[in-house]
Amino acid sequence: MTQVRDRDQIMKKAVVLLSGGLDSATALAIAVDRGFACHALSIDYGQRHRSELDAALRVAGALGVVEHRVIPIALDMFGGSALTDENIPVPEQPGEGIPVTYVPARNTVFLSLALGWAEVLGARDIFVGVNAVDYSGYPDCRPEFISAFEQLANLATKAGVEGEQFRIHAPLIGMTKSQIIREGVRLGVDYGLTISCYKADDLGRACGVCDSCRLRARGFGDAAIPDPTRYQRQA
Repeated sequence: MTQVRDRDQIMKKAVVLLSGGLDSATALAIAVDRGFACHALSIDYGQRHRSELDAALRVAGALGVVEHRVIPIALDMFGGSALTDENIPVPEQPGEGIPVTYVPARNTVFLSLALGWAEVLGARDIFVGVNAVDYSGYPDCRPEFISAFEQLANLATKAGVEGEQFRIHAPLIGMTKSQIIREGVRLGVDYGLTISCYKADDLGRACGVCDSCRLRARGFGDAAIPDPTRYQRQA
């Protein structure tokens, strides 16, 4: 335990949002590779696909974070998304516009929690695995959102007002899924530990047909890397 504390004191600290999916695992690996002492934060927000929290625990252990916290926040009390409301089916085919799997204000809430923890830790760097290329079209995955939240972070915190600037890192934001996978493989990410599915079963097997599964499977295909995902059926 002493060695972990010593490392944490020497290295710059970062809070990394970790969902247990492919993208967030890669973002964590990038933060580790850049020399940060990583504090991983996962959110139990009432999601139907709760196997991702188990995946987050596996990924955090494999990548050697300093600390991993899972915080409950009941976004399912609001509903409004197929990921939090069992009465809204997860679509098997992509539709027009922003999909019903969008969770209102999710990344805003998640980044706010990460910001609060970062300020307490004395960390000034926050990593998030959002992507604006091969993604489902969520508005809170765009570069404009990340830039706006970074500005907010530096306006709304004691540290920011006193001149200690926060930086929101979104290292995957301009990458294709295949590029993300290749980078993760280079950094030693075991993608067999991750789950990206919107409706994985109780055994943690991916459905193979939701939008997230399709993007993931296509990414492995484009990267010419074997897909380690356990599927109920192939997309």
